[in-house]
Amino acid sequence: MQNTQLLAVFYMIMSMVSYQISASFAKQLFQVLDPLTVVTLRLCFASILIFFMFRSWKIIHRLGHLQWKNLLFYSASVCLMNVLFYASLGKLPQGIAVGLEFLGPLTLALLSIKRKSDYIWVGLAILGIALMVPWQDATQHNFSYLGAAFALGAGVCWATYIYFGQKVIRQNIGMHALTIAIALSALVMLPISAVHNPEALMQTQYWGKALIIALLATAIPYALDLLALKHLSKLSYGTLSSLSPALAAVAGMVLLKEHISIWQSIALLCIMVASVGVTLKAKQDAISS
Repeated sequence: MQNTQLLAVFYMIMSMVSYQISASFAKQLFQVLDPLTVVTLRLCFASILIFFMFRSWKIIHRLGHLQWKNLLFYSASVCLMNVLFYASLGKLPQGIAVGLEFLGPLTLALLSIKRKSDYIWVGLAILGIALMVPWQDATQHNFSYLGAAFALGAGVCWATYIYFGQKVIRQNIGMHALTIAIALSALVMLPISAVHNPEALMQTQYWGKALIIALLATAIPYALDLLALKHLSKLSYGTLSSLSPALAAVAGMVLLKEHISIWQSIALLCIMVASVGVTLKAKQDAISS
């Protein structure tokens, strides 16, 4: 049990690293394509990748017997989370966008608290998020209220993604649930993008970059997320996700030259401490059980 918990934590960390690198690549692609086109291309390529990666043709004969209510909610949360996050990423620095988005799973973690000692780690995560967002610079060019609204909306979708992800994984269809969710999201977004900006969608010279983003942002992290959700509680998952703003800020600094302030550096430390604390907590729970 102990090794299983630690492996689940490792899955989450690798998922977040992959996702934040892809977000930096996507933001670079925003210079030539609009966010809606980028997320559509990403979902389309990702649906093909994971279909063959997980051999999802094996699930076709079971489609009529699945619990579609949870699957549809899971798919909708995946789709909206991607659209809203990329919309926010086009208007905010990567670290700020992810910091605001994280309020969704953090709220889910708060609602899942059962022991008073858990408030220490969630409290540190809240402090980190509060310091990460440059509230005093809200009127400057690097902050957009519309972008913040998109990020908060993505956070709500992230929370529902966690909630329904845990329900979907119990249907015993494994990674095929991810294939279904991504494929449905791509089918919804493709006609929307075709009407919104058909010329951008057909610029094949950018498809290679979109394919890389699909691999790093969807196929790898979502698969790892589903594996992690098998063994982590909502509290552990939500608090460990506090690494995301830290990784986003680092990725933005290295790949996009988006520098962080002293207060944001302190925020990174708070977030890291919270994540380490909840990891050790999960390890202790595994030993005691």
